Parts: sequence; structure tokens; C-alpha cells
Amino acid sequence: MIGKLQGVIDYIGSDYVILMAGPVGYKVYTPETFTPKTPATLWIETIVREDSIRLFGFSNIAAQNLFNQLTTVSGVGPKVALAIMGTIKTETLMTAIASGDAKTIATAPGVGKKVAEKIIVELKTKMGGGNFDFGDTAGGALPDLLAALESLGYRRMDIIDMAQHLVSQNPMMDVSKLVPMALKEISGK
Repeated sequence: MIGKLQGVIDYIGSDYVILMAGPVGYKVYTPETFTPKTPATLWIETIVREDSIRLFGFSNIAAQNLFNQLTTVSGVGPKVALAIMGTIKTETLMTAIASGDAKTIATAPGVGKKVAEKIIVELKTKMGGGNFDFGDTAGGALPDLLAALESLGYRRMDIIDMAQHLVSQNPMMDVSKLVPMALKEISGK
């Protein structure tokens, strides 16, 4: 099996790249964003089916492990896992799973509320075992801050990274102080 590829991005498709590793171009499905003609190193997960062999590439092992964990959930195949990871940053997704935030997971295309809840139920205990670092934002004020900002009309996908950053930078601060900071951050953009 192929474990890692290093080369130059030759072509960028809708959900894949052609990575030239020497004289061979590998079609690698990936949630990562690349620029053509730039060097890239990808950790590879090979999925063999009756009718195909597909390579899935990730910039780090944590993302590859998360992909593998997602595909263990019934109803989440490689395409859905790739869509989730292409929509939600790895750290944000891991935090959403750890904190039980189904709304964030359900923002990915092809993922409804039931699938998002199933992902949380099946992966929360597996991922808490030390393979993944959730940081200080796994609980605390993040869900309350997101709810407060959503009640003001902001979309979760537009605010989640900023909210997660604010909570991680101010872990002991309560929501009443975080909301004004978040609004200031949003208006500054």
C-alpha cells in the first residue's frame, strides 16, 4: 500500500488532485486546498473496492486518522467523510465531536442531523482515547458563544473558527464577555 506521496501538484480537479511523484501522476482525492505547480506531501489512505482503488490524501496524520474514524461510522463512506473534512476544519470537527455539536457537523453537504448525531455517538469515546488533541475548547463557553451569535443572525460556518479561537485564547472567560469580543472581531472583517 502507498503510505505517503511527495511531488508536485500537476492538476486540480473538483475533489482531487493529480500529484506528480517522479514520472507518475497519482489521482488523489483530498479535502485540502492546493495551488497548481507547487510541491506537496500527502499521507495516503488507500481504499480498495470491488470496482476501484482510490487514494485519499491528507497533509498530516491527524487528518488521515480523523478520515479513517469517520469512515467507520455506518452511513459515512469515503465521499461523505471527504465532504465533511472539506467543509469543516480538522480541529473544528474534532471539537464539534468532543462537545456534541451536531449542528456544526450537519453543515457539511450530505450530512443531516441524524448522521451528525451518529458521528458524535460513535466517535466521541473513540477519539477521546488520546489519538486526538481537542485542546481547551472541547466544552466550556464555545457552545454558548455559538448559540448567542446564531441568535443574533450569524451563520455557524461563518463564525465557528473565530469563536473557537476566542474561547481557546480566553478559556476562563464567560460568554457575557466573549460575545462583545466576538462582535468586535466580526465587525473588524
